[in-house]
Amino acid sequence: MKITCSKEALQKGVNIVSKAVPQRTTMAILECILIDASKDQIVLMANDTELGIETIIDGEITERGVIALDAKIFSDIVRKLPDDEITISVEENFKTKITCGKIKFDLVGKSGEDFSYIPVIPRNQSLKLSVITLKDVIRQTIFSKADNENNKILTGELFEMKDDMLRVVALDGHRVAMRTINLREMVPEAKRVVIPGKTLSEVSKILPGDDEDVELFFTENHVIFEFEKTTVVSRLIEGEFLSIDQMNLDYTTKIKINRLDLISCVDRASLMANEGDKKPIILEVTDDTLELKISSFIGSMDEKIDIEKEGKDIIIAFNPRFILDALRVIDDEEVTLYMINPKAPCFIRDEESTYLYLILPINFN
Repeated sequence: MKITCSKEALQKGVNIVSKAVPQRTTMAILECILIDASKDQIVLMANDTELGIETIIDGEITERGVIALDAKIFSDIVRKLPDDEITISVEENFKTKITCGKIKFDLVGKSGEDFSYIPVIPRNQSLKLSVITLKDVIRQTIFSKADNENNKILTGELFEMKDDMLRVVALDGHRVAMRTINLREMVPEAKRVVIPGKTLSEVSKILPGDDEDVELFFTENHVIFEFEKTTVVSRLIEGEFLSIDQMNLDYTTKIKINRLDLISCVDRASLMANEGDKKPIILEVTDDTLELKISSFIGSMDEKIDIEKEGKDIIIAFNPRFILDALRVIDDEEVTLYMINPKAPCFIRDEESTYLYLILPINFN
């Protein structure tokens, strides 16, 4: 095999597929990036058997072939080469030469035949979104997924499609994040799938910055993302996602507040909250004032903010990080909080219900 391409094209491709290289594995071949120039295109590929990514890069194929190279070493080499043409050639016994100007690296690669190729999956039911929309949906929900693998279904996010609506939900047992968007077209049939949070996080990192489209295809066991010259294939998480349709959205207290003012206040209060101490921030709502208080072995803090209030006075406590996580992904200038009592969840949503964030309170007595 012998190919030539620009450093820019190669590094972009390597950065994209590296997201699917496992950090720990007992299979050495999975620690590699595959370069497949066996046909008319140069394809880079990585696959950890749960998540696979391939991308096509521009370049010239002088001699066709396939080689698998250690992902970390190959990535480091490409990153540190100058901005010039790079030639990769493979000789007998998978001996690989990487040359760039007067620089030459010799590596020993592995047979491409041993590589676990991304499965060929039929493109049936699809969903088309703008890149910006998909990025926003992931950003505004991903923080609420669970990290504990003991309940694997909660480490993913629910994508629920029906008619011309898409609803994306993440929850971890202490909070819920939900985004609802209108689709350009009606979906042919209603569908509920759970996409791994890791997949969504990595896809978000490699999506282009412009407002192009990304197309999602769903099968019984897989989801496929296609954009530009890149294809991402991921297994779906099996199981039944918790139903959020029965959530109680009644309230007895409603407050409207400037989002940035509330963020700044909770952020200041967090200075008094040691992570191991788990001290809650207490919100006391009276008339046109929200008073935030926190007390810990570090010290205490008290601050008042002007609000618009409807309903009853209330005192309720929360994990300050959970409030900040939700507020920081909302784009509105003002936010509305709804509460029932000190033991019931508080929720933040807009009038159109395009977003909803539900946070469980903490006992502060």
